[in-house]
Amino acid sequence: MDHQAGLLRLGIFAAILAVMALWEAIAPYRPATAVRRPMRWLTNFGLLLLGAGLTRFTVGAAMIASAVLAQQQGWGLINLVGLSGWHGGFLGGLIAIVALDCAIYWQHRLTHIVPLFWRFHRVHHCDTEFDVSTAIRFHPFEILASALYKSFFVIALGADPWAVVIYESMLSGFALFNHGNVHLPGGFDRLLRRVIVTPDMHRVHHSILMNETNSNYGNILSVWDRLFVSYVDHTKTNDHDMQIGLEEFRDKRSQSLWGVLWLPFRQP
Repeated sequence: MDHQAGLLRLGIFAAILAVMALWEAIAPYRPATAVRRPMRWLTNFGLLLLGAGLTRFTVGAAMIASAVLAQQQGWGLINLVGLSGWHGGFLGGLIAIVALDCAIYWQHRLTHIVPLFWRFHRVHHCDTEFDVSTAIRFHPFEILASALYKSFFVIALGADPWAVVIYESMLSGFALFNHGNVHLPGGFDRLLRRVIVTPDMHRVHHSILMNETNSNYGNILSVWDRLFVSYVDHTKTNDHDMQIGLEEFRDKRSQSLWGVLWLPFRQP
């Protein structure tokens, strides 16, 4: 199953990445000349490859393995209440997907609250522009820690392995979508963000103003930000022209691949 799940996730990721890159090329929201700097893409895609390599040779398919183990042993809330198997599989899978999305909301929020976690997460936030490549800009150690965190919740929930595959595919797909350098019509965006995170909603989270950075933590469902009082509707400035990134890491050194890999170990 690991091989099939990996190919499925890779195919979905590649397809959505291609669609979002094409959308950005045809109708970029922020100036394309600022976004499409070769150094940015080298850094961002370099981090993607390093993160994939690290997890491949360490925890690998930890979430799938955790789900299979929980299913075999009957562990987790979903198994305990009898929502596993054919009779309750759909409802159990839906509960797992929603619960995992809530868990990832809190993981994201904790990376902004806990100083040690923020040291690694600021690699994502020090990008000085915002496009689909920002979605893959994470320190490899944060990717590793996230896989272990999610595996714990998979076991606690007793999530079905295929529910985990679906959720992981949705998570990466929505990350590419809501980091897109695109803009939805105002009315449609407001309707859509009642349910899911949109690019305009998530762009606020990448503002250079820290009170805006510390908001809009949602990944798929937008309800968590409203429920846990972290929702900010819009930036203080026009989000078309707003500054993106972190004030202290805008120099060339901080934006290089080596610079972002070393960034968690630097001051401030």
